[in-house]
Amino acid sequence: MAPQEFDLVVYGSTSAAVAASIQAARLGRSVALVSPHEHIGGIQIEGLGGSDIDNQPEFQNSTTLGGLNLELHERISKHYGRLDRLREVRSKRLRDPDVWRFESRVAEQIIEGWLAEHSAINIIKSSLAEENGVQKDDSTVKAITLENGQTIFGQAFLEASYEGDLLAAVGVTTTSGRESRCTFNESLAGIRDETPYRQLDLPVDPYVCIGDPSSGLLYGISPEPFGHPGDGDLHLQSFSYRLPITDDPANRIPFEKPEGYDPGHFELHRRFLRAGGYMYKPTIKIPNRKTDLIGSEAPLATDLVGMNDDWPVASYARRREILEETTRFTKGLMWFFANDEAVPEKYRREWARFGYCRDEFPDNDGFPRQLYVRDARRMVSDYIITEHTASRDGGEPQVSDPVAVAYWPTDTHSVRRVLRDGQPHNEGFIFKDGHKWRPFGIAYRALVPRRPEAINVLSATCPSSSHVGYGAVRLEHQFYAIGQACANAIDIALKENTDVQDVPYDELRRHLEEQGVVIDVETVGMPSFPDEQ
Repeated sequence: MAPQEFDLVVYGSTSAAVAASIQAARLGRSVALVSPHEHIGGIQIEGLGGSDIDNQPEFQNSTTLGGLNLELHERISKHYGRLDRLREVRSKRLRDPDVWRFESRVAEQIIEGWLAEHSAINIIKSSLAEENGVQKDDSTVKAITLENGQTIFGQAFLEASYEGDLLAAVGVTTTSGRESRCTFNESLAGIRDETPYRQLDLPVDPYVCIGDPSSGLLYGISPEPFGHPGDGDLHLQSFSYRLPITDDPANRIPFEKPEGYDPGHFELHRRFLRAGGYMYKPTIKIPNRKTDLIGSEAPLATDLVGMNDDWPVASYARRREILEETTRFTKGLMWFFANDEAVPEKYRREWARFGYCRDEFPDNDGFPRQLYVRDARRMVSDYIITEHTASRDGGEPQVSDPVAVAYWPTDTHSVRRVLRDGQPHNEGFIFKDGHKWRPFGIAYRALVPRRPEAINVLSATCPSSSHVGYGAVRLEHQFYAIGQACANAIDIALKENTDVQDVPYDELRRHLEEQGVVIDVETVGMPSFPDEQ
């Protein structure tokens, strides 16, 4: 078979991969969309139907949607027969989170059809080869080799996976984990002195045998020391499954005890609940009587605290193991909530009404196929998005080269569960936290590697950012905007035969504005803060 060559090779299965592929095709470019997963669309087709649009009382971030991220929601709203309502919400700047919500099966159906409209997009389903996956001539990437044996040649390449696997294979500098407070002078960085959000705030004995440290810690509690506030480490914010469940009897698959269920994995939950700890119920907020379990509804919910630290750099085999381990735990937790007598009866009865959705993920018995990878590798380039980029008071000036607008608080879920003063302690959650944050322009410079490392590669999903800064960027509709911007930048670079570092910003901005992408942060509004009202 003759080698295949494309103008743009997109690596990833995410929303950014979808947006970049469609936009490049519309610009007349040949595209290889190399998807390491069977299903394309990222976490939006794996359970995240809540969309994080207009769902917070302090701000309205639907003002940032335009271009392809708005087109996606128009297509979804047309499916649900609510397109007129969406247009009214847009034209009157109304806050209506329901108009932005959707089922994963619907999103996948629409994305699949959307991609199929563009004959220039060639979908190739395979992962990057774990060894020698990139062919490179000095700082120019020539081709990637896949696990299925194919070699895909391209003029330009785009990192559009959550993990940053392409960047690492190319040799672009990346980082993961948490910087120290002093690395970028970020007040929110590193080990958190206080983590008030979703905290285990009642006394619970942490030992397998109550009162006996020699018996070891309960499952889910790390033995590592708490450490010094502000120090950096290699921990990631917790992943979870974004889990749609339903109380519709016609669509419900009852929770069953998973194979390998270990009651000991939930002893911490029992003790916390017996002490009067906070418990929650499923909340219907997705069309057709479905939930979108976020993972952080309670101090002990579906967030996989401390269970995914090695994911970014793990082998494919190890990632499969992590999926199996976390699937077993999450299914076990659903069973626990619905059946264990330690759960107060009113909550147990409510959870027992729910089950997995028969019409979601039919190839996986109603359970999502992928984790919500909230935090993995991040590129390190000459410009870095940090807490200061996202800070209203004393923050850095707005960037001169915005290609999208980030409008979300710095948001990182807890990274570990350790002992503090002899008690289990969830550490690392950042969400609002009194931080006077602001919307900000996402700089093109944050998408561009250092020139010696690569001149024909951009990063849409793993931009150059700190742990704290990335927490404000990592939303799916923002990835759509970044992916669209990357496709335009690569088109310009190819037309002008220039490095991606030298794409003229004025031309890029003109293209994005013509396509309706929102890049002017002055137009989107500002959050309010309780102490200023």
